Amino acid sequence: MLIVKKLSKHFKGFVAVDSVSFEVHEGELVGLIGPNGSGKSTVFNLISGNLSLTSGSIRFDGQELAGLPSHRVCHQGIARTFQIPRPFRKLDLLENVAVSAFFGSAVPIRREEAWKRAKEALGIVKLSGDSNVDVARLGASGLKKLELARALSTRPRLLLADESLGGLDETEMEQAGEMLEHIRSEMGITIIWVEHIMGILMKVVDRVIVLDHGEKISEGLPNEVADDPKVIEVYLGDKNEVGHKAADTTVESLQSSDYISRKQC
Repeated sequence: MLIVKKLSKHFKGFVAVDSVSFEVHEGELVGLIGPNGSGKSTVFNLISGNLSLTSGSIRFDGQELAGLPSHRVCHQGIARTFQIPRPFRKLDLLENVAVSAFFGSAVPIRREEAWKRAKEALGIVKLSGDSNVDVARLGASGLKKLELARALSTRPRLLLADESLGGLDETEMEQAGEMLEHIRSEMGITIIWVEHIMGILMKVVDRVIVLDHGEKISEGLPNEVADDPKVIEVYLGDKNEVGHKAADTTVESLQSSDYISRKQC
């Protein structure tokens, strides 16, 4: 479905993404992980058209996306969420999602259809009962759900979910992970998920891609990636810095959401 080849982004002298290549097959739920500043959100910004790439290729269903503005990318069937939700503060939940449904549709739709899609999306994220609530009354969990509903209302085939668990408690994180799995399995939406909370992500995704300093350093099944010495070094440091125990770290410790979140802070 998605083929990214030698993707690079330079900000003057700073290389944010350096020749990154990967593929995503239809129906997959792929995790994209790495320390802060590793280039994850920049990759999302390049795929979604929020940033122009320096070099490389992004092909979605065989069509080149490089150079397309973000609204055209959305109309091709790719939607994304953002780490920091920025809803329309003067609109209620239903209106916020209806705006996304209306302008995110690849073909013109009537106002009634936009409302219908908005209600469906709010139902998926379990906010339908609060559809007329002011955005100001939402907590962190509600804002994350609203962000996801706005993306789903565009009827995407590929969802780029950027840190959907930030600010949530353990129960809410479990629910969010289950929700993404439901969106993939029941709605047939392919997902690339950027997340720092590794314990949940590793349980849900089919495959993991790891970035560090803008480069891809590992890719594979969750247990393979968690046992990769390069990944262990990125997250824990080499054994000379943290001792032999870190060098012997297995998938169980890398799947600990509390441990990884502490290392990310």
